[in-house]
Amino acid sequence: MPNFSLAIANKNYSSWSLRAWLVLKYSQIKFTEIQILLNTETTHQEILQHSPTGKLPVLHHGGITIWESLAICEYLAECLPHRRLLPKEPFARATARSICAEMHAGFQDLRQNMPMNCRAHLPGKGMSSEVQKDIDRILSIWRDCRSTFGGGGNMLFSHFTIADAMFAPVVLRFKTYGVELDPISQNYADAILNLPAMQEWLTAAKLEKETIPEFEL
Repeated sequence: MPNFSLAIANKNYSSWSLRAWLVLKYSQIKFTEIQILLNTETTHQEILQHSPTGKLPVLHHGGITIWESLAICEYLAECLPHRRLLPKEPFARATARSICAEMHAGFQDLRQNMPMNCRAHLPGKGMSSEVQKDIDRILSIWRDCRSTFGGGGNMLFSHFTIADAMFAPVVLRFKTYGVELDPISQNYADAILNLPAMQEWLTAAKLEKETIPEFEL
């Protein structure tokens, strides 16, 4: 199989990069990590060397380029069927794809008011009635998936899937902003935070020195 390489942004701030990175790490696939720091004079030109959209992350696999985090995760699920990155059962698989797409396209109030910032501790910041609606919907998804599909493990569909990768940055947001969780959701969030790959990402994020003001509230 050709080598993989993944271009990502700052680990402290880049929720989109985390998703693709986490799937690669979970899959135990060797890959080259290319980090391009945001908000520098050369950022845009550096990204364009890897990404046709000028955005990150972007995956290279041999001569193939895949951009957008959800497309990358789906591609990896196809390349690595033995890793079961999507549930096997049709209803569970359809549900997983639905919530991944909902996460990818939605929850704009949460994204804008509670940007990912792994180093920060900002309890209560960014909260509004619209953000609370996003939070309530996410917690409903987590509870429903855990009760319907999660009985054999501690992830949304029992074992780790791309759905967990898509929601992993939300777990970090909830931690940063001190969002109160129900017991089922808290147990799920703790399981995500305790993944070795997540601990590796957080360690690296906390060592970064760069600061992006709009993500610092």
